[in-house]
Amino acid sequence: MSDLRKIIIDGTELEVDGAMTLIQACEEAGIEIPRFCYHERLSIAGNCRMCLVEVVGGPPKPAASCAMQVRDLRPGPEGRPPVVKTNSPMVKKAREGVMEFLLINHPLDCPICDQGGECDLQDQAMAYGMSDTRFNEAKRAVDDLDLGPLVATTMTRCISCTRCVRFTTEVAGITQMGQTGRGEDAEITSYLNQTLDSNLQGNIIDLCPVGALTSKPYAFTARPWELTKTETIDVMDALGSNIRVDSKGREVMRILPRNHDGVNEEWIADKTRFVWDGLRRQRLDKPYIRENGKLRPATWPEALSKAAYAIKGASKLAGLVGDLASVEASFALKQLIEGQGGVVECRTDGAKLPAGNRSAYVGTATIEDIDGAEAIMLIGTNPRDEAPVLNARIRKTWLRGANVGVIGEAIDLKYEYSHLGTGPDTISELLRHDHSEMGEKPSVIIVGQAALQREDGAAVLANAMKLAESTKSGILVLHTAAGRVGAMDVGATNPDGMEALQEADVIYNLGADEVDIAGASSGEAVGDENRTFVIYQGSHGDRGAHRADVILPGAAYTEEPGLFVNTEGRPQLALRAIYGPGESKENWAILRALSGELGAPLSYDSIAHLRQALAAEVPHLSAIDEVPENAWQIPEAGALDTAAFGAAVADHYLTNPIARASSLMAELSRNASARDEAPIAAE
Repeated sequence: MSDLRKIIIDGTELEVDGAMTLIQACEEAGIEIPRFCYHERLSIAGNCRMCLVEVVGGPPKPAASCAMQVRDLRPGPEGRPPVVKTNSPMVKKAREGVMEFLLINHPLDCPICDQGGECDLQDQAMAYGMSDTRFNEAKRAVDDLDLGPLVATTMTRCISCTRCVRFTTEVAGITQMGQTGRGEDAEITSYLNQTLDSNLQGNIIDLCPVGALTSKPYAFTARPWELTKTETIDVMDALGSNIRVDSKGREVMRILPRNHDGVNEEWIADKTRFVWDGLRRQRLDKPYIRENGKLRPATWPEALSKAAYAIKGASKLAGLVGDLASVEASFALKQLIEGQGGVVECRTDGAKLPAGNRSAYVGTATIEDIDGAEAIMLIGTNPRDEAPVLNARIRKTWLRGANVGVIGEAIDLKYEYSHLGTGPDTISELLRHDHSEMGEKPSVIIVGQAALQREDGAAVLANAMKLAESTKSGILVLHTAAGRVGAMDVGATNPDGMEALQEADVIYNLGADEVDIAGASSGEAVGDENRTFVIYQGSHGDRGAHRADVILPGAAYTEEPGLFVNTEGRPQLALRAIYGPGESKENWAILRALSGELGAPLSYDSIAHLRQALAAEVPHLSAIDEVPENAWQIPEAGALDTAAFGAAVADHYLTNPIARASSLMAELSRNASARDEAPIAAE
């Protein structure tokens, strides 16, 4: 129940929740309050004092608006609402004094600082600072920290706002950063000179209000005003994090998060943030044809003609949809292959996801439902590797008092949980209990791909849905592939699943690089009668391209517009940030051109027409950024196995061809392996 209070801010009366802080109340009134330490998603520190305001009738000194609640204010004379001033002479003088103190030791290195042009300290010094300083003492210097390959440090610039400490402790769940010393000797440091062990650490770069923490890979490469900024969607996991891609010319320079409370709040995983160097390496920039066991460059007409000839001559044709394929590309491939009498499949990892049953392959819960849950059950999933930002959301709910249970591997999730068991027999045991008391509590069950990629995956899913029904829980299927839900929505599946590939003599591979296609390897020259003919369409020279007989270079996710449906079933629109290298083309356009070569052209010549056809067939895909409700339907359950759930992701940093092309992801993968294998001292 809200506790509404009236308050007058700069002459404007408004009614706000009494639990609000003054800084939040000022924002409600549309008044900007400067701040360095305060952040909406972190605990209140109250140590920078930049947000000072005057409380009329209160103590004769300014008050920190981030640390004082509206309900703490005394009413004015005759019970009138309390009055707060944000622009009085007292406030102006106080802010100038705070800024003067902050700049005593701050180096004057804006021209070479990576934060120059987008620095909170720079902006607020201009807006609220003095034109001179009364301090002539020598400036203090501090040693820089080694936090690893992602975050560069210049700690002399640090103003001890402690945002980085609070983020790593509260959100990321690691305890490697803190503040030591007192007074002039106080400094932010990492304990025992440890590097940061978290796949969310890059967020402290965005949080730092000065240039103390900056991006090491991006350092000294561009200024913010040189960059073209494109708002788009991430595909490194299935969460669908909202991102901003900053590009310069035809190269991506950096990737930053965008705020979306329903998906990623304002955090992104390190793989999302730093994978951009993989967009430049091992790119397919021209078509190739295999002759005598070796690939040779070809022209587009030549490659399309070869692919069309193979498809026309196929006795059994199959299409594979890769993990990073947009909805438009999946839809075009399905129409192309099925129009030629073939079958398509998007469940390339063997997940037993029932086609046509959205409540089973997506679920009924939203990501936001996690915030209000009192109980969360994780079945066959490691969200710390599969969706780090989602894991941070679960941790936030756990900090508020929610109980977390895990069925699967005992892993470090950065929060405490009850380990209920390792396999599906635990679900069967839970189903035998009475859960009537759970009906009053909001709860969420999250089912991971490790539980669904097994032979009994369909039975595990059915039993998890029965458990959700008996506990009145929402259920969320956590996918690992960004393109999977969208491909399931357009029906890119067949009754035989991946078994359809075993008999196919021609396979159209749309970026499915996690699949080993049977037949001769790329190094062997064998007769066509012994070899499955593979047409590969993708962006990188990865496993799929090595096995291909024809290579058609497609665009990466930053190089074409596209729809992606995230793990909760929310369609989101990705936009083109740059153009692809060389002769690469948009994926749907390649399929449209090939259909013309086959003499059966698809019915659209632009992406707008394609989306109209898509919306006519799957209407909910036209409702951008909305999560549709899914009709509840429990699939038929078979027998359960007793084997324990494994891991869906073997290496968090190397899950797709873009990540495997990134030298930085390779370094992070090596560092993670070294940490896991490091011997523990006996002292």
